[in-house]
Amino acid sequence: MKKDQIRYWYPYVGIFDPCPPMKVKTYIVPPNLFIGFQPPRLKQFPVSEALYRGTLWPIFYSPYPPKVIHHE
Repeated sequence: MKKDQIRYWYPYVGIFDPCPPMKVKTYIVPPNLFIGFQPPRLKQFPVSEALYRGTLWPIFYSPYPPKVIHHE
């Protein structure tokens, strides 16, 4: 996954919040948002790999990273 697909959000942490705060939250921006239109002659995955990854074109591939839970 490209680093520019991962965005960070720093939520407000109130002094009276009953739960331990999550100081940084992350979310993924899908790669199709960076491309205005699909250019012709894009590189393609082989068929078996495309079925595994869920897309035929590597430019549109964005894996789901494992969820990491930080305890502070």
